[in-house]
Amino acid sequence: MRALLAAALIALATPALADWAATEAEARGQTVWFNAWGGDPRTNDFIAWVGAQTEARFGVRVEQVKLSDTAEAVARVRAEKAAGMTEGGAVDLIWINGPNFLAMKEEGLLAGPFVADLPNARFVDLAPGAPATRDFTVPVAGMEAPWRLAKFVFAHDAARGAEMPRDMAGFVDWAAAHPGRMTHPNAANFIGATFLKQALVALAPDPEALAQPVTDETYARETAPLWAWYEALRPNLWRQGKAFPENESVQAQMLGDGEVDVAMFFDPAAPAALIEEGVLSETVRVFVPAAGSIGNVSFVAIPFDAAHRAGAEVVANFLLSPEAQAKMQDIRVLGSFSVLDPARLDAAAQADFAALPTSPALPTLADLGPVLPEPHPSWMTRLAEDWARRTAE
Repeated sequence: MRALLAAALIALATPALADWAATEAEARGQTVWFNAWGGDPRTNDFIAWVGAQTEARFGVRVEQVKLSDTAEAVARVRAEKAAGMTEGGAVDLIWINGPNFLAMKEEGLLAGPFVADLPNARFVDLAPGAPATRDFTVPVAGMEAPWRLAKFVFAHDAARGAEMPRDMAGFVDWAAAHPGRMTHPNAANFIGATFLKQALVALAPDPEALAQPVTDETYARETAPLWAWYEALRPNLWRQGKAFPENESVQAQMLGDGEVDVAMFFDPAAPAALIEEGVLSETVRVFVPAAGSIGNVSFVAIPFDAAHRAGAEVVANFLLSPEAQAKMQDIRVLGSFSVLDPARLDAAAQADFAALPTSPALPTLADLGPVLPEPHPSWMTRLAEDWARRTAE
């Protein structure tokens, strides 16, 4: 019966919709192995909800492979290609950004363009140069589908009374006045590396140089102020800058426990959500440098040899549905800002977003200030390696 219904839909639909009906028919019964960073319980719970919905609606199960580092999944796909595999790969869908996307794109590890085939892509601004078309300055070329907005923010407990710096340079004086009350995640972690990138963007003599692939010459010139700033900051960090929390979740717990006074996130709604969960005090508030902070779009991609490509496309499409995006933006669920263009939504969907709960700790887009562009992925790789060398000395 299902096969007859799918055939009828294909016969009646436009070519694009006919193709999608065929994709849904092929996907039914598949299990999608979704490789995604597993360090945030809220994100894990949201992915579990997505899987429950796609299984009930489309017969597509989702199994999250919880990564500590996205590079683990990249290495797996790279090894499969080296072994001559062209199908049946272990990774069906991957949450990916920046250097990992660049590596997979350059090495031919991604499935061909698929975003234009997703019916729900009509809700996203995909005009040339739009945020959803570039990943850390690298053109996406339809090889990744957007699913959540991200912007780097700081958080502090306003009840503790300390006035927070308004620019990155000011953290040196702030840490000196409050020794041991600040830290950042290990720069091997994305949030720790982003903290360094935020400072780099603020302090670099020529920020436009950061949009280009790094060279020895540009690295030496543009990072000199950064490392001078960091050397002044580090002795006054938690544990004299000799140890660092593993990731943002650990640092958030440290803020909640009163062990430090500052935390940092790449999700502006995370502090409000953590207040709801009882991890952070109700007096925690978000702040950003006056000049703005780094922002980008998070994407999902499909490896070239994915065993269940049709199922992966169904999941990527559902992630872009107004229903899933509104659920994601709810601070009681995940709280990440939607990637959808509100002007492309119908009145009912707009009303769903307007009805989402708010919180004193939830910033508005105006509160978040300007969005600063991510440097080219090669800068993040070089910064993390240099930081590891410097802190090991």
